[in-house]
Amino acid sequence: MPLDKHAKRALQALTTATIASVLLKKGLRNVWMRGTRSIHETPARLVGPAFTLRFIPEREDLATPESLASARSTRGAIEDMPEGCVAVIDSGSITDSGVFGDILCARMVKRNVAGLVTDGAMRDIEGVRRSGLPVWCSAVAAPPSYARLTFVGWQEPIGCGGVAVLPGDVVVADQDGAVIVPEPLVPAVIEAGGEAEAIEQWIYEQVQNGAKLLGLYPPDAEARARYEKSRQR
Repeated sequence: MPLDKHAKRALQALTTATIASVLLKKGLRNVWMRGTRSIHETPARLVGPAFTLRFIPEREDLATPESLASARSTRGAIEDMPEGCVAVIDSGSITDSGVFGDILCARMVKRNVAGLVTDGAMRDIEGVRRSGLPVWCSAVAAPPSYARLTFVGWQEPIGCGGVAVLPGDVVVADQDGAVIVPEPLVPAVIEAGGEAEAIEQWIYEQVQNGAKLLGLYPPDAEARARYEKSRQR
């Protein structure tokens, strides 16, 4: 399901650090995909519904150059990606072969895919950067995917960076990495996240003015009262 434009805009205003903290308070501890880092120095925050893809370790009779031409291949998956989605690729954290390269990423840009997140490696990294596709990955590798991996399908539950990801979960990624937000929790995360970032900005300003941390971070009743008063001005 496409992400509502208002929800997308609200999530783009929240850091992954804030989102992870909000979800932790709601009992979800495992939402940050380990090892995922942007290939761009100053990435814009990425937000979109997850379109999942899954690799398993290579099996020589299945992972062949010929398999790339199959309808059930990464090529077929890309042609099935809806506009605005974030491709989330489960490589089992195998990082010595590249799951996608420059040509596949260029096609995703043409299909208006929002970005890509994987716990695996990318290849043809210079071309991937030139494509303009926002990418978060764990490594860079020269060998093609079938050197170490077998592609098995898309739009099913996967694990990426140690996190369970379901199709339609919302992905948010920035310089701290990538997190998932279960779709039913999006409104609650937006509400709590907006409030959390507002009070943290106020706390930051207090620290800049020389305030001590105890009683301020986290805020006690007196600090919270001062914060509320500042909002009324």
